[in-house]
Amino acid sequence: MRTEIKSLAGKIQPLDEVEANHIAFVKEWIDSGAEIFRIAKPATPDTHLVAYFLLIDESEQKLLLVEHKKANLWLPAGGHVEPNEHPRETVAREIVEELGIKADFASGAPFFLTVTQTVGNESRHTDVSFWYILRARMTDPMQYDEREFHSIRWFSKDAIPFDQSDPHMKRLIQKLTLHKILAAG
Repeated sequence: MRTEIKSLAGKIQPLDEVEANHIAFVKEWIDSGAEIFRIAKPATPDTHLVAYFLLIDESEQKLLLVEHKKANLWLPAGGHVEPNEHPRETVAREIVEELGIKADFASGAPFFLTVTQTVGNESRHTDVSFWYILRARMTDPMQYDEREFHSIRWFSKDAIPFDQSDPHMKRLIQKLTLHKILAAG
């Protein structure tokens, strides 16, 4: 699975130097032989894999974020990649657990990669996050996990509370716009 994870990272076309550096970090991290999966909660090892998924309603030009209780941020849904689990499988599992729906992948490959120090009220650690894009409609019925989230909400790209979101969210929106997944302007 380590080889597959490294390959996934290497296939992502970086938006900028930041993402290129994150991809290089991930390749070196995997080559180091370090444990890449979280094996004990909350943060062992202190750097581990995460899979985010961003639901996008392309016809409405809106994306779904969750108001995460532990992070106190508006984030894409997602979760920790289990030992020897493919990040795509993580997304398929987590979407059912967190939103009560099935995954409709826009692509089988991750769209974005970030390396981020976590914030919030949990043990600080580093998340290596593969971001997947999923198709959804704002009218799709969802039942979110109230143990993890205060609420969920659809946002236009101009209404995202960037100061209360993932630090890479603006760059993600830029990449989504560049790839014409979200409309410019």
